[in-house]
Amino acid sequence: MNDSVPSLATDQQVSQPPQPSRARRLAQLLLQGDRPYALYFAFAILLVVFSVASPWFLSIDNFLNIGRQTALVSIIAIGMTFVIIARQIDLSVGSTLALSGMSAALAMAYIGDNWFIGAVAGIGTGAVVGLINGVITTRLNIPSFLVTLGTLSAARGLALLLTTTRPVIITNDSFISIFGEGDIAGVPVPIIWTGLAVIGGILLLHYSVFGRQVYAAGGNPTAALYSGINIRRVTTLAFVLTGMLAGVAALVLSARSHAARPDVVQGLELDVIASVTLGGCSLFGGRGFVLGTLLGSLIIGTLNNGLVLLGVSSSLQLVIKGAIIVAAVAFTKK
Repeated sequence: MNDSVPSLATDQQVSQPPQPSRARRLAQLLLQGDRPYALYFAFAILLVVFSVASPWFLSIDNFLNIGRQTALVSIIAIGMTFVIIARQIDLSVGSTLALSGMSAALAMAYIGDNWFIGAVAGIGTGAVVGLINGVITTRLNIPSFLVTLGTLSAARGLALLLTTTRPVIITNDSFISIFGEGDIAGVPVPIIWTGLAVIGGILLLHYSVFGRQVYAAGGNPTAALYSGINIRRVTTLAFVLTGMLAGVAALVLSARSHAARPDVVQGLELDVIASVTLGGCSLFGGRGFVLGTLLGSLIIGTLNNGLVLLGVSSSLQLVIKGAIIVAAVAFTKK
């Protein structure tokens, strides 16, 4: 007689929780945030209002124009998302863009008239500025607000010194086509570069170990440190990534302008930070997602475009845009 008691595991199948489908995981990513539908609802309202108010708004050409206009902010804002999630901030991105553009143009003028040389010089310059920001912030324990405020001034001043405030003309047709005026299947290349930055940002932030470390470093630095995460390295890499994307934006702007100017995009960092926070990223770190940042950038770009089409004065545009951004951030905050 067998007195052994059969195991429940042998008599019953242990039920496993169903795994979410890819479509469901994508929907969860799209609807992240404390008020998941607020941002999409706000964007839809803007589209409806401007479509009714202006006969020129609802057209493919105008939407492509919005994509071109928001490319610089969108590309840099992807990197800024990493920095802010890591509980830091980068005020130097506009000056980094100007310096990177000058570096790219000068490299093609004096080293070799090749678009690849210009691209490496521009993106490399952005990476160096980001590395400086990250190292000083993490190694000297100086708040990133103060560090990047300093590099904002230093990078802009260096860009002005390189050519004594004169622009550098770009004549390389390949560079202009690849980064500024070309298109793929009718889609302008600035929008293509924005799409690539968004896809890369999503993969890096939401589907990689580095992305999880960024969330941990910003959400709970003490716990992250005890978990073996090198917070200094993670934070520095976030700054480097932002600098590199500022370099990519510099290539796009220089190619569209056929020249690099040291005095461009002053105040761009404010639109970048506004896009990130409007997209649901917390300035206290640990929260944010790339698609939200992109949508925040598109909301600001659509608002600018619609107000111009309606003939609103530039001064009133600033008032309206500021009020809407403050209201939207207040509504979607934690």
